[in-house]
Amino acid sequence: MAAAPVWSVDPRTGKQREQVAVEATAQDVDAAVRAAHDARGALADRAVRAAFLRTAADRLEAARDRLVETADAESALGPARLTGELARTCYQLRAFAGIVDEGAFLDVIIDHPDDSATPPIPDLRRYKVPLGVVAVYSASNFPFAFSVAGGDTASALGAGCPVVVKAHPDHPALSEQVAEVLRGAAAEHGIPAGVLGLVHGFRSGTELIGHPLVAAAGFTGSVRGGRALFDAAAARPVPIPFHGELGSLNPVLVTEAAAGERAEAIGAGLAGSMTLGVGQFCVKPGLVLVPAGAAGDRLVKSLTDAVGGTGEGVLLDHRMRDNFLAGVAERTALPDVESPLAPGAGGEHTVSAGFLTVPAGKLTADGAHDLLLEECFGPVTVVARYTGESEATAVLSRLPGNLTATVHLSAREAAGEGRGAELLAELTPLAGRVLVDGWPTGVAVAPAQHHGGPYPATTSTSTSVGGTAVERWMRPVAYQNAPEALLPPELRDDNPLGLPRRYDGRLER
Repeated sequence: MAAAPVWSVDPRTGKQREQVAVEATAQDVDAAVRAAHDARGALADRAVRAAFLRTAADRLEAARDRLVETADAESALGPARLTGELARTCYQLRAFAGIVDEGAFLDVIIDHPDDSATPPIPDLRRYKVPLGVVAVYSASNFPFAFSVAGGDTASALGAGCPVVVKAHPDHPALSEQVAEVLRGAAAEHGIPAGVLGLVHGFRSGTELIGHPLVAAAGFTGSVRGGRALFDAAAARPVPIPFHGELGSLNPVLVTEAAAGERAEAIGAGLAGSMTLGVGQFCVKPGLVLVPAGAAGDRLVKSLTDAVGGTGEGVLLDHRMRDNFLAGVAERTALPDVESPLAPGAGGEHTVSAGFLTVPAGKLTADGAHDLLLEECFGPVTVVARYTGESEATAVLSRLPGNLTATVHLSAREAAGEGRGAELLAELTPLAGRVLVDGWPTGVAVAPAQHHGGPYPATTSTSTSVGGTAVERWMRPVAYQNAPEALLPPELRDDNPLGLPRRYDGRLER
């Protein structure tokens, strides 16, 4: 049977634009993984890795106009948004190059023998080594930052791991172009093209996760698809780490005092956050706890006005549009759910933003409204009106894991008076990032960032954004009583590479 063609599709019209590639066969996946496996040695030198990442960023910037044009044609996200996302991607590549240069991610620890300890300590030297080939599953909503050259790829290459990317079907032409840019950067530093493999098609994803030479995987997508791959990774004869980002409701709690102080500003801010990128952000606030009463009414009025001024938008593909419309209809049909501004279909290929309201008590009653506690991808949020602190707490206690959780406090509460600290403590078990008086959309690329959370937000405790993302693709190894001449340079006493390390209990920089 001939391999099925892979087409680039315009989400604004639903029409095919051009044939980009063909779906990968099992043999194609095997060849890509083996080529990546053979390229491991070319990444062994940290200086080469860092230079490769910087060159990749330079070349992506040089190809910006062409790449943004292709990305917009396949995603309808707009040149301004995509230009900013490409800049973020290049910054991220350079940030990991800096991390590789510094070397602290290797976690070098050296302990010399100590016969006086109980039990005696032998000569022990520990650091981290790369796992091997990493499978990366691209996301639909970030065609640059969570795709071929995105955070999973950048951090894996920084760790010294070759990558095979499963291209997302929403942007196959862009995936091919970005892969070509990265391979050109690799060639400039003598690294084989196989260091970055690219495969297309649904079956290639399942073939990839099962390949015996794949050592770990990173995924950003739906709960259903991510859980299937997570289970497959665990069911292998040799299970592998699977770092998946699956879904998140990103709850927001507005205290009564905060609503009393700035209801209009909070309503306008919520509107901007929930409609950003046509609601297609993984950290979109999907459930907002707002007090009943006059202050809450003002907030809802502000939200209505602001969302009402938002134009129609195009979702990433027609499947997502269909799922959004079906999800909104199913939620709207629940008892006591109202639509002050109904989300739904715009034109033939667009959607309009809106929000739903429900008494918060309905979310803690008999489970009939549990659907409202699940993510609905697109420009919609649920505003739950609570009548007391205990009711809000009861709703929070029923939520699954999330990427983010947010609380809006009054000035007095933020200053340490009232329940501010207690509310932060209530939100902390729910999410990997807890925000105060802000909005979760926008994930800074920074050393202290954590983009992850309890299941189903992610399948591990790691982050996919920020410097510590590199840790996902490494494992520790300790050498005991190994002669100095046989040790890797990272673990030698004279520290020829000048690495930060813990040496006989003292932190050296």
